[in-house]
Amino acid sequence: MAIKIIIADDSDFVREGMSIILGVDESFEVVGCAADGRECVELARRKSADVILMDIQMPEMDGIDATKIIAEENLGKVLILTTFDDYDLVRKAIKNGAKGYLIKNHTPEKLKQMIKSVYEGINVLDESVFEKMADIQSVKSENFDDSPYSQRELEIIAAVADGLSNKEIAAKLFLSEGTVKNYISNILEKGGLDHRTQLAVYYLTGRK
Repeated sequence: MAIKIIIADDSDFVREGMSIILGVDESFEVVGCAADGRECVELARRKSADVILMDIQMPEMDGIDATKIIAEENLGKVLILTTFDDYDLVRKAIKNGAKGYLIKNHTPEKLKQMIKSVYEGINVLDESVFEKMADIQSVKSENFDDSPYSQRELEIIAAVADGLSNKEIAAKLFLSEGTVKNYISNILEKGGLDHRTQLAVYYLTGRK
């Protein structure tokens, strides 16, 4: 079954280009396009979409506000696709219910892969955005529930949020890589999380 897509972008070129890219792949079905956030919300209410590709800066209603309405009304999973990697915008988008945040510099195949991940329930975050978030705020959000975790697990979570690899975490905490890997597996299981990027986003923003 094809993944049903809505594309929201104020650029005719971007909307038409993405429609063509996704339309020729039988894995996807573009069910509509919108030129602003308000139009996107109205379209999502009429059409049954799985994933909504959402730009941020648009007339009438921006993508951040549109995402909030779409998430509240459960109209589809929003994947932000924009040129802006500002931390506040990323934080607001995730807080409002976005399931992914990508910068417009990926190949068509990478974009398709990210759409499929969001559709399957996996949160995605552009690597450059993740690094910037880790640099700006390496302390946990007040909405992060640390009660299920031991002190050692919290140290490892913080290190993951800082962008450290298993090898770097092992060296920092004087553990073996295998031990770190086991810790992370247990941490993900406790939090009901799928992967380390989702863990880091939860730690930094308080949203799963």
